[in-house]
Amino acid sequence: MFPIGDEQNGRLRRPFVNMTLIAINFLVFFYQLTLPERALIAFVHRWGAIPLEISRGEDLFALLTSVFLHAGWAHILGNMLFLWVFGDNIEDTMGHARYLGFYLLCGLAAGSAQVLIDPFSQVPLVGASGAIAGVLGAYIILFPHGRIRTLVGFFVILVPAWLQIGLWAVLQFFNSFAALNVRTDEGGGVAYFAHVGGFIAGMILVWVFKDRDAVARQRAVRAENRSWQRAGPRRG
Repeated sequence: MFPIGDEQNGRLRRPFVNMTLIAINFLVFFYQLTLPERALIAFVHRWGAIPLEISRGEDLFALLTSVFLHAGWAHILGNMLFLWVFGDNIEDTMGHARYLGFYLLCGLAAGSAQVLIDPFSQVPLVGASGAIAGVLGAYIILFPHGRIRTLVGFFVILVPAWLQIGLWAVLQFFNSFAALNVRTDEGGGVAYFAHVGGFIAGMILVWVFKDRDAVARQRAVRAENRSWQRAGPRRG
């Protein structure tokens, strides 16, 4: 199931930060595409978060820079789709500056979780997945009944956020524990514990960063839309 949008929600703030984050991710990725193979490997090892180095207290800044690197088209397109669908709503409920802080903190928590579980790995961690997992964690706390337009095969259906995000979260938790039995120092793969760490961080940090009035506004508009659609249009 691929989310492609959500219901009308009364968002007032333009998602400047969210759009900027998406743009930066694509710009960095396009730069990566210009690099020859050896230079690309060096670039990823310089700016990606290598757990062994982080656990030694080295290159801690890479926990942030790694959030803006991606490993391929599928990686970045999937991440940016989720950020596009869910990020604007969370930015509206927090404000621009607080949303940026929230996003980066979730990214730090995500990378730290993966380092904690696999401190001797020398495989660089890259990708915005952990930070975006924090956005999903915030969304499911604030708008569990929000309806997400979801592509299932050739059809678009409305799925409640608790189901859409909940299934994703269950899959991440399941895969993270399954990955405990897999060696991670021999190649790439998915850093599931980063997803779990970011998701939990988002569910916690949202209580600190949210704007209560903005949340109430979005909830009211969503409830009004659902009420109108249940009643159906009136004929004049």
